[in-house]
Amino acid sequence: MQKLQGIAVSPGVAMGEALVMDNEGFRIPRRFVARDAVEHELERLDQAIRAAGEEIDANRQAVSRELGDQYGAVFSAHLQMLRDPALRIELDEMIRQRHYSPEYAVSRALRRYAKVFQSIESSYLAERVNDIFDIEKRLLRNLLGRRREELSQVISPVVVLAHNLTPSETANLNREFVRGFATEIGGPGSHTAIVAEGMEIPAVVGTGPFLTDVSGGDLVIIDGDLGLVILQPDEETIARYRHEAAEHVSRATQLEALKELPAETADGVRIELFGNIEFPHEVRHCVERGSDGIGLYRTEFLYLGAASEPDEAVHYEAYASVMNEMHDRPVIIRTCDLGADKVSHDAEETRNPTLGLRSIRLSLKNLPLFRVQLRALVRASALGDLRIMFPLISTLLELRQAKMVLADVMEDLDEEGVKFNHQLPVGMMVEVPAAVLMIDHFVDEVDFLSIGTNDLTQYTLAADRSNKDVAGLYSSADPAVLRLIRMAITAADLKQVPVNICGQMSGNSLYTLLLLGLGLRRLSVPPSTIPEIKMVCRTVTIPQCQRVADHVMTLENSRDIKNYLRDELKKVVPQLVS
Repeated sequence: MQKLQGIAVSPGVAMGEALVMDNEGFRIPRRFVARDAVEHELERLDQAIRAAGEEIDANRQAVSRELGDQYGAVFSAHLQMLRDPALRIELDEMIRQRHYSPEYAVSRALRRYAKVFQSIESSYLAERVNDIFDIEKRLLRNLLGRRREELSQVISPVVVLAHNLTPSETANLNREFVRGFATEIGGPGSHTAIVAEGMEIPAVVGTGPFLTDVSGGDLVIIDGDLGLVILQPDEETIARYRHEAAEHVSRATQLEALKELPAETADGVRIELFGNIEFPHEVRHCVERGSDGIGLYRTEFLYLGAASEPDEAVHYEAYASVMNEMHDRPVIIRTCDLGADKVSHDAEETRNPTLGLRSIRLSLKNLPLFRVQLRALVRASALGDLRIMFPLISTLLELRQAKMVLADVMEDLDEEGVKFNHQLPVGMMVEVPAAVLMIDHFVDEVDFLSIGTNDLTQYTLAADRSNKDVAGLYSSADPAVLRLIRMAITAADLKQVPVNICGQMSGNSLYTLLLLGLGLRRLSVPPSTIPEIKMVCRTVTIPQCQRVADHVMTLENSRDIKNYLRDELKKVVPQLVS
């Protein structure tokens, strides 16, 4: 058994066979073969080895002709590894005696070799690890007929293990069969993490290298509560996690009883609990858990994974389905927050992508794209209480430009005779320090505010929220972040502008007492956490929360703040504290 500590980004526990995704997206489809199929599988292995050998030899000859024999020798070494009698004996034994499939045998044997090479203190041998992976990929390509299986096409229960997953790949996971995932890189506030939480898939990121230690089909546990990935767990560990899963079901049943009850504090103060969603189908989860509306609909996921740019009809259909299901409850729809971090594994190729052309900046730079979305949003406002919110506003000029484009769209639709809400509420995200420092001006120009703690944290602390190397710095509990949040709330209250909070911080029951104590009466959270947050709200009083907030603001670091909040939460709702 091997335990890996990563970063917990989506709660819950998943247990199942590993689906190991390398950069080429290979999946090992079978672990075992029937006894009467062994000879056939050995023949398949023979064919794959011959075909891989021919490919390597062809590469050797081509490189030797172009660059010389010394460069072709690299491929000669690959051939020698591929045709090593010891490797073939090991593969044959796995297939004959253990009935492993050739794919599984190849992956298991070569990854074991790679792990041995990595453990030896020799830079030369360490560099040969990539040669082993190259051979593995060649053999798998030939065994699998060069097929690559999309994550959305998984048809059996698995946990996905990968170097990284983009938000679009995560959004396309087949939730019926993908029980959880873990990645070698990634940070706590990454958009991949946000999508995982929205889809209610247990997830751990930032574990560091581990893919060489596991083969497709191995039993793996992903603990999205503690940030653990457990490879090949022993029987005692398996039994313990099964017991905890049963307890989780029992707690969920207890929380279910709160569905029809309001999020009202013990001293009678009504708290509005809204749901965060990425996809229209998540509205059902919000309704089932008794949300007061949608506090954040992240519309950029209409673009991710789409074959072409969505037109006005696609936008409208998505918004209309949400409005119709929510009836007269408020729905806050954020305009697209697209950027390199949401689309590519290689966002780092763009210098400082989080400081570049993203979010409202991208929309204002690409007005045709922006207008298409705004037309659909304005049309959908005729269906209920729709409110538009602009993301990543840094300056008054940006806000005014966005509002001008919206006013122009509304004028066009009015001339076309299209029905819509002419008093459409317009708000903005408060997620950069500049917006907080100018908040006394912003409150005069918007109908509501929503504090986005994920971006506010990374911009305040200069800690990329998707970078595991600075994950220790990224904390919404940092005193600097909390002071900015308090400034925004105070300014909004002074002008009686409604203020919400919609980052991951709001969905963590650890912070509920603090947020209520700072003056927030609206929280927007992932649907899965609505019952827990409601339970906390119904257990505490506002003066109690204010005392907690006052003490927190005297503390000097996020570690002390978290420890204090954990102790306070344990006093009021001990069952929510691990």
